[in-house]
Amino acid sequence: MQKKTFSFSTKQTAFYFDAEFAHLEKLVSKEKAVIVTDEHLFTAHKRKLKGWNTIVLKPGEQFKVQQTVDMVIDQLLALGADRQTVLVGFGGGVITDITGYVAGIYMRGIEVGFIPTSVLAMVDAAIGGKNGIDVGVYKNMVGLIRQPSFLLYDYSLLKTLPLAEWQNGFAEVIKHACIKDAAMFEELQNNTLAKYRRDKDLLAKLIQRNALIKIKVVLKDEFEKADRKLLNFGHTLGHAIENMYELSHGQAISIGMTYASVMSQHLKFFKGADQVVALLTKYGLPTVVSFDAKKAFKVLMKDKKKENVSINYILLEKIGKGVIQPLLLVQIQDIFKKF
Repeated sequence: MQKKTFSFSTKQTAFYFDAEFAHLEKLVSKEKAVIVTDEHLFTAHKRKLKGWNTIVLKPGEQFKVQQTVDMVIDQLLALGADRQTVLVGFGGGVITDITGYVAGIYMRGIEVGFIPTSVLAMVDAAIGGKNGIDVGVYKNMVGLIRQPSFLLYDYSLLKTLPLAEWQNGFAEVIKHACIKDAAMFEELQNNTLAKYRRDKDLLAKLIQRNALIKIKVVLKDEFEKADRKLLNFGHTLGHAIENMYELSHGQAISIGMTYASVMSQHLKFFKGADQVVALLTKYGLPTVVSFDAKKAFKVLMKDKKKENVSINYILLEKIGKGVIQPLLLVQIQDIFKKF
C-alpha cells in the first residue's frame, strides 16, 4: 500500500493506493461509518460489507437525482447518524457523486471518504471534490465542491467489472492523455485494454498516474477558475447528449472528444485528430453518433460553463496540450449544424 496526502483549501485528503477494503476499519470505526453503495455491489461484496451500516441504492445514472438524496437522508436519520458520522461511498461515479453531495448537506456537512470500484471513479469521478446530482437531462446541475477525507484504492474490486465499464473508464484515461500527457497517449497506443485488465501492476501504475494528473490540476485550481476547466475536454457536447440518448458517461465523453478534436483541427490547426479517434476506437469507444443538434444545443445552453453569450470549450493544440477556447454560442450552434 502507498499513502499520499494532499492539502486542498479546507481539507487534507489521504489517497491509499494499492490498498485493501479491509483497511477501511483502520480509517473509520464500524460504529461511526455508514457505507452507501448500490444493489449490484452489495450483492457482489456481501462478505466485505458484513457488520457495516449500509445504505443500498438502485444502480444507474437515472437514480442520481434529488429523490435518491432524500431517501439517503431519511435512512441516515433512521440510523441515528449525527455530525460524528462518516459517510463512505463504495461504488462508481454515481455513488461517489451522491454520497459526497449528501455528506456536504447532511447536518450542514459531515466527513466523507470514497472506495471507488470502477476505473472511471478511480481515475476521475471520485477525485477533486465535485459532487452532485442531475436535474432531468441536465448533468450535475446541483452540487458542491467539497473534498473527501480519504480515497481507498482496492484494485481487486475491478475483477467483477464488465467490459463496458472498463471501456467507460478508459475514456477518462484517454482524456487525461490528450490534455496533459503525450507520453501516456503513446503508452495507450502501444498497449491494449486486454493487457491492462490482465496485468495488475501495469494497471495500478496507469490508475495512479491518472489520479495524480487530476490531483495536480485540482490542487492548482480547486474551484475551476482556470486550468481545471481543461478536465472538461469532451464533456461539453458529451454532457449535452449523455442523458438525452441514455449513453454511458464514457461513451458520451468519447463522442465529445471526437468532435472537440475535429473542432481543434479547424480552430487550432491540431494535427492529431485521426490519432485521437483511432485510440478511442482501439479501446472500444464510439466516436460518432447521430444526434439532434437543436436539442443538444438547447441542453448545452444550461451548461455550467456558459458565460453570457459564450462558453469555454476545451480544444487541443497538440496531443498532451489542451487549451481553453472561449467560443460564442452562435459559433457552436453553427459548428453543431455541420455535424
